[in-house]
Order: sequence, then C-alpha cells, then structure tokens
Amino acid sequence: MISVMEVYQLLPKTNCKKCGLPTCMAFAVELLGKRKAIEDCTPLVEEAKYEKKLEGLRELLAPILSADATETGMVIHKEKCYGCGNCVVACPVNVANDPKGTAIGRGPVSGKAILVVEDGVVKCVNVDECRRFGPEKVLCNACIATCPSKAIEFI
Repeated sequence: MISVMEVYQLLPKTNCKKCGLPTCMAFAVELLGKRKAIEDCTPLVEEAKYEKKLEGLRELLAPILSADATETGMVIHKEKCYGCGNCVVACPVNVANDPKGTAIGRGPVSGKAILVVEDGVVKCVNVDECRRFGPEKVLCNACIATCPSKAIEFI
C-alpha cells in the first residue's frame, strides 16, 4: 500500500499553490485519491531539477494509475491469477448478494457479485457494491486474505 508520505517525498515541497491546493501535502492526498493528476503539479513536470522526482512518482503511482485499478483501489494481477475462486466465495458482499450461488460455494448466479471468475481469471464487476467503495468505506480484505497466488491487492 502506498502512503501519502511516500507521494509527498517525491513532490517539490515548495507549497507554490500552482495546483490549486494550499500545500504539497494536500496535493499528495488528492493525487493518491485520484482527484488530481501528476500533471497538475506544473513545477514537477516543467522544471528539469525535479526530473528524478517525477520519474519516481510515476513509477510509484503506476499501479494506481493503471487501467486495471478499480475505484476501490483493487488491482487484479491477471498474470498471477489461476482462477481458483477463493476470493469469490470469501467476499462477504458476494455471499450476501448471491445466497443461491456464492453462499453455497458455487459460482455467482444473481449478477450482483463483485468478483467472478471468467476465462480462468478473477474479474471485478459491480465494483460499487464493494465495502471499500463509497462514503461508508470498510477496509475489508477477505479477497486478499484468501488468494493463494497474491493476485489481488489494494493500493
């Protein structure tokens, strides 16, 4: 998991306010929350003296900025997943939303599942149902804890 301090350390730390925020720390929080883009920090992208910091920040945030990251911060590493389905049956929301399928160990049948196995790998669907989504977030990790190949992570 990437911390705000890790992001902050790679920013100019000038508090120039060019990004529209009062401090670089505030920018780090917004960047990590995907409410700001790296390019919003104009000194970082325009001044040569910050080139190494920019490169480091892009590398650090690559998992978050990838197309594979969901709104909850879930990243599924398809190359590591072999479709065992442990995460599907361990997800408490899957079980609650799909008592005739997931709750008894079968594949989801209701269409309300968050995680499903398709073509031999897990896929996140209905992400807005995840406990990690929305204003009343819960830091659930049932899918991660049951994944033997460490194919799922939250960033």
